[in-house]
Amino acid sequence: MRRILIVGNSGAGKSTLARVVARRLGLPLIHLDRHYWRPGWIAPAPAEFRTEVAALAARQHWVMDGNYAGTLDLRLPRADLLVLVDPPWPLCLARVIRRRWDPRAADRPDLPDGCPERLDLDFLRYVPRYPRRSRPRVLAAVAAHAPALPVVRLGSRRQADRWCESLPVA
Repeated sequence: MRRILIVGNSGAGKSTLARVVARRLGLPLIHLDRHYWRPGWIAPAPAEFRTEVAALAARQHWVMDGNYAGTLDLRLPRADLLVLVDPPWPLCLARVIRRRWDPRAADRPDLPDGCPERLDLDFLRYVPRYPRRSRPRVLAAVAAHAPALPVVRLGSRRQADRWCESLPVA
């Protein structure tokens, strides 16, 4: 495995899992949030972001975390494995809320400088809607752009830990 794409709900543990997998396999880590957001939570122009994602996906080796459904068509064909981090949405929502007030979240390595942890109503609504809206879109994108791509679905931290332990150590 040279290119692993990790997706899932907010608060699912994508970034944490991506760090563990990248370290274990000795692969470069790409947090898409760091490439998408500009200081002050300013979004880039869609064409600009797609160009950047295409360049990132073209690299030989990576572990990449982030949803950004509008770029799945660029990333899925290049991936060797898709990991869907898929715990129950109430757990994801609790994690999102908890990390907002966790002082350790102030320096999250998956967020760019100038983008402190935040919560807003749209974000809080996204989390319970993910299983019905976003997960099916991810699976449809796999079918459309990379039908032979292996998919690992991890529904709990225990499953994620077991899966990580099964990976070779670089």
